[in-house]
Amino acid sequence: MFLILSALIIVFQILSLYFNPPILVFFQNLTGTEFNFKLIWVLALLGIAIAMFIKNKPRMDAVGVIMIAALPFTGIITVEETLVGFSDPNIVLIAVLFVLGEGLVRTGVARDLGDWINVKAGGNETKLLVLLMVAVAGLGSVMSSTAIVAIFIPVVFRICNNTGISPSHLMMPMSFAALISGMMTLISTAPNLVVNSELMRQGEGGFDFFTITPFGVAILIMGVFYMLIARKWLPDNSDKTGKKRRKPTFKDLITKYKLEKREYRVTVLEDSPLLGLQINELDFGKNGINLLAVERKEGSKTVFNRPSKQMDFKAGDILLLDSGNSEIKINELVLKYGVEPIKLSGGKGYLTTISQELGMTEAIVPAESGWVGKSVIDARIRTETGLTVIGIWRGNEALTEDLLVTELHVGDTILFAGFWEDIKRMFQDSDDIILLNMPSEFEEVLPAAGKGTHALLILAMVVLLMVTGLLPNVHAVILGCLMMGIFGIVDMNSAYNSISWKSLVLIVGMMPFSIALQRTGGVEMASDALLALVGESAPYFAIGALFLITAILGLFISNTATAVLMAPIAIAMAYELGLSPYPFAMAVILAASSAFMTPVSSPVNTLVVAPGNYKFGDFIKIGVPFTVMVMILAIFLIPLILPF
Repeated sequence: MFLILSALIIVFQILSLYFNPPILVFFQNLTGTEFNFKLIWVLALLGIAIAMFIKNKPRMDAVGVIMIAALPFTGIITVEETLVGFSDPNIVLIAVLFVLGEGLVRTGVARDLGDWINVKAGGNETKLLVLLMVAVAGLGSVMSSTAIVAIFIPVVFRICNNTGISPSHLMMPMSFAALISGMMTLISTAPNLVVNSELMRQGEGGFDFFTITPFGVAILIMGVFYMLIARKWLPDNSDKTGKKRRKPTFKDLITKYKLEKREYRVTVLEDSPLLGLQINELDFGKNGINLLAVERKEGSKTVFNRPSKQMDFKAGDILLLDSGNSEIKINELVLKYGVEPIKLSGGKGYLTTISQELGMTEAIVPAESGWVGKSVIDARIRTETGLTVIGIWRGNEALTEDLLVTELHVGDTILFAGFWEDIKRMFQDSDDIILLNMPSEFEEVLPAAGKGTHALLILAMVVLLMVTGLLPNVHAVILGCLMMGIFGIVDMNSAYNSISWKSLVLIVGMMPFSIALQRTGGVEMASDALLALVGESAPYFAIGALFLITAILGLFISNTATAVLMAPIAIAMAYELGLSPYPFAMAVILAASSAFMTPVSSPVNTLVVAPGNYKFGDFIKIGVPFTVMVMILAIFLIPLILPF
């Protein structure tokens, strides 16, 4: 890499003997002193990093670590400066936002939002993409785009699990929409405020809150149509085998084991003979009826209790029963014990309405199992595991009669029902059974069910603090996460597990290049070259060049740093050309948010690399054409809304 750069510099030196256009002046400046040779080393390392990104070897976070180790050898920055990213408030902000998003997942808010979008779209991928991009861009207009992506990643996974759509078809459109959200309002991203502040420092009036909105809306509309076409070039990581590999659902198990009409729920009446009795005094088992759980009101909460021998019945208790598919036995129970049957709402299947509390799972009986040759009763399965056997699959059919007294054989598949905690404990502790299939509902069990309102109120508080500026963004989000912990929505283990450390290490590893490029004069040289190139050319060309250079700089340094550098240059160009500074300032704002070209040009893109299973080239293939389209639209739209 160094030899190639050196050869290019020699060529430009020879050309400069005969030609001296501004672009050659820029390359000549690279060769003057030892200081500029340090810039060459920085560019060489940057080129190596990009090459590794393109090849996708090693993994991206490893490239970040390599750059942290290599940059101090240039002598330009110290080891301490290469590690400065770990103390950067934005890195802390990104990490804590993952925790905030995890709170929405654990309470079911993310699931419900994904379901809402899925219902509105009817499972149609086109409608899903449109609704997702509009929702992300809209929410991102008043809060951090990085926060939006962190919150919506689990939402997208929820949608993809429900529809079978590949996450790669939605993750990149989501990240593009989040970037476009930075073009929606004045406060939607830091570069907007930086440019506005520079305008005011120069004595101009600054932008209004919604001045940028027409540009953002136009770019969002173009982005939606573009992604509807470009999605066919995205990798397809969906499961091509479909149903053969997906996890079974409750519905699948109900059909397989013929559980229809086997679940009953009865309410204990005020004058029921059950009052005052304990469970061990009943003869449910002799009648082929299993008591799965007792649903009881405790204040304003509904609690599901395991049936224990010493449990007393209370008026209003709801008993969840498995009847062995015999309606006659249930009718006898109603008459004998004074209970009232409850009709399952909407014709729901076995346990489907309470899948957060109780579940089902399949397990196979191995040859070394102590259950072989014994019946369910003799093996004391209910006593030992707390679970109820509700189905046995033998050969090619399900056994439906006399399950409790049927002798178990090697290779029998048993369907258990009970509390999820008991299911997990059985497979951790028992040597008599081998887990075969855990249903998909297990992955949707919410650790903080019923606290969705708390999570939404905490999120609203965080957004309000960020929008009003009462607290710094990172402080507001940390406070929100602390409240998530206070209300029991997240704990320390779930918080640590929710953070994408791979993404953070990658971002931190690339941040030192910003310091190195500025310290070696690379940024200033690029800025000078831009001014020399544009000169007194047509305003449209000046805006285009300004947009292009800003977007290119954004590939290597943060968009905030890019805005800090380019805003004064843009305003100076306008004054030199005798034109209004507002169109030029708007070009910088739009370009600073147009970080579509690589996965490392913005944390928003970096966050979706792993969930979407993207490669470096995927962003180049999709992002570069769209950036060009945004630039062309900006060149023609800016003068119409903000005249020269």
